[in-house]
Amino acid sequence: MHTKEKPAAVAIRLVIAIIIAAYVLFPFLLLVINSGKETSNITANPVSLAGSSLGQFRFNIHEVINDPNFLFWKSFGYSALITVVSLVLLSLFGSMAAWVICRNKTVWSTIIYFTFIASMIIPFQVVMLPLISTFRDVGKFIGIPMLQSVPGIVFAYLGFGGAMTVFILNGFIKGVPFDLEEAASIDGCTPEQTFFQIIFPLLTPVITTVTILNGMWIWNDYLLPSMMLGQNGKVMTIPIAIQKFVGSYVKRWDRILPAALLAIIPMIIIFLIAQKQIMEGMIEGAVKG
Repeated sequence: MHTKEKPAAVAIRLVIAIIIAAYVLFPFLLLVINSGKETSNITANPVSLAGSSLGQFRFNIHEVINDPNFLFWKSFGYSALITVVSLVLLSLFGSMAAWVICRNKTVWSTIIYFTFIASMIIPFQVVMLPLISTFRDVGKFIGIPMLQSVPGIVFAYLGFGGAMTVFILNGFIKGVPFDLEEAASIDGCTPEQTFFQIIFPLLTPVITTVTILNGMWIWNDYLLPSMMLGQNGKVMTIPIAIQKFVGSYVKRWDRILPAALLAIIPMIIIFLIAQKQIMEGMIEGAVKG
């Protein structure tokens, strides 16, 4: 039997939620407000609305997009390409690996699964130097450059993002009834048909969650692209372009802040659109896992 909550308790929780929301959103609001100002107004009073206007905001955005030091469209295109290809391959190979590991109860499958889990606790700083030298040697061996190339960094993201992907999907697959696969096998389905026609469609909610989480990480990542792609401009992602742009305009905040805003807007839009699917995938994965 549920008891009615006291108004005071509801009010306290509401106030706490508002405070937390304001604390989280304040940096973003500052970014938006100051993106519509001139540098003098930003440095004089960054927390004030004075000086911020829609006309100045449009002018700053237009100047940043067309600035030859930023190369917005080039870096945006490479970021989108790397992110989309990495996410597609992570979702496909991660779900296949998770299904095989989950359904094959052998010593080797257990070892492989815990190897995935163990890799999640290894800091990137520990492996970054061996990673670069290994990719350089592998590129020379196979005749395909693994550094300063899209295939190389996509392959790296498969390695670093595969562990979390397999971990989350494995927990979800444990809750999928094995009877479905047995029925498909009796009907004459091959393992490949069983996976793509029965299992993969059932993974849609949790794959959406994993895709958004990996997508935000890959899109905003700076350290791995800066090491693998360099800063020579051949292949450039949004974070690298912003870093070079900041170096060109050290004190031009009316250029730097709109550039940062342009970089984060795509992920914010995608998150707002898919937030329902993200929550559903996390809840279903937690319940079934």
